[in-house]
Amino acid sequence: MSINVVTLVGRVGQNPDVKYFESGSVKCRLTLAVNRWSRDGEQTDWFNLELWGKTAEVAANYVRKGSLIGVQGCLKLDRWRDSGTGANRSSPIIKVDQLRLLGAKHDAEAAHMDSYSGGEI
Repeated sequence: MSINVVTLVGRVGQNPDVKYFESGSVKCRLTLAVNRWSRDGEQTDWFNLELWGKTAEVAANYVRKGSLIGVQGCLKLDRWRDSGTGANRSSPIIKVDQLRLLGAKHDAEAAHMDSYSGGEI
């Protein structure tokens, strides 16, 4: 048995990067800042998020830079070969299954949406 579940709550670092494909699929990328306490005080960790389908559409419509969100998903590694050096590269990404809109610094519009995980709104 294996478990790959990631749950994070933090603030969005930039407006959503949304792509619409000819197939009808929607992909949204976000960055999320999450604070962590250590002996040296509060540290900020940054996570790259990837959302698809209806969850991506909700993020595109209601999430903005500074929004407080909660996400649940799994960790995946994007792997590729660097075209310049030929070296193998990888980048961790959280593939989001559930999005919870918790608030926004300047966007009260997000307050009326509580959570979304692929079902009806």
